[in-house]
Amino acid sequence: MRAGDHHGRRARIVAIIAMLMLAPARDVAAAENPEVAQRRAAQRVAFTDDEIISGFMLTAIGAEFQISGRGDRIRKYETPVRVFIDNHGAPDRSGEVKRVVADIARHVRHLDITVTRDRARANFIVTLLRQRALFPKLTEIFGHARARDIRRQLDPQCLSGFRKDDDYRIQHSDVILVTDIREFDFLDCAYEEMLQALGPINDTDKVPWTMFNDDVQMGFFDIYDQYIMNVLYDPRVRPGMTAAEVRAVVPRVLPSAREWIERVNAAPPEPPRN
Repeated sequence: MRAGDHHGRRARIVAIIAMLMLAPARDVAAAENPEVAQRRAAQRVAFTDDEIISGFMLTAIGAEFQISGRGDRIRKYETPVRVFIDNHGAPDRSGEVKRVVADIARHVRHLDITVTRDRARANFIVTLLRQRALFPKLTEIFGHARARDIRRQLDPQCLSGFRKDDDYRIQHSDVILVTDIREFDFLDCAYEEMLQALGPINDTDKVPWTMFNDDVQMGFFDIYDQYIMNVLYDPRVRPGMTAAEVRAVVPRVLPSAREWIERVNAAPPEPPRN
């Protein structure tokens, strides 16, 4: 065998190995919902400090639908979050919920969150059910009068809420997701409600880049909302902080949040910040 033939054969073998190694990655990309892929490709990825701080204050302080107590404080978990999936839906979307939890865990630096099979250990319950079972479930959780108010004011396909202690530390979260809807709509609901159940419960129509805007549908964990969650779960942002207290500390948190988000997303360098 001539040297040239040997090197040519070796190159072909290396190429085949490379193709085999790349195939799973291509399959994963191809499997992504087309609407999600389109929005992911089009998302804005660079934001000024003021844009991040404004969105954080609007979503993490206040509450879209206040059941009781004051909402003008920072609320977050200070304990590990253990998610139990209570599936009564068809189709069974438990696998998608698991992937959402893993995605959140990967992208939020100081948040310890994972799925558990032990309901007794869980402090975060995701209930999956069919559309026709939603109002009965809301009635079971909130009582008939409050369930009726929720239905009239929000008309939800999905819903989230949490209980907090007197120091605004979240103790338990509930997320209800309807399964017999389009895949994109389910993913959009799952990300929004599960992230809101971790603290930023307030929807706002003043920020066009966040999934916490009812006019915005994402279906994935976008860059802007990664900023909101990484600021919230930085240890320097404490449960119970007022708007004034958190506004003073967030500028010191942003550099490490930027570093983390750029690294975990392999993002290109950002333009100068204000």
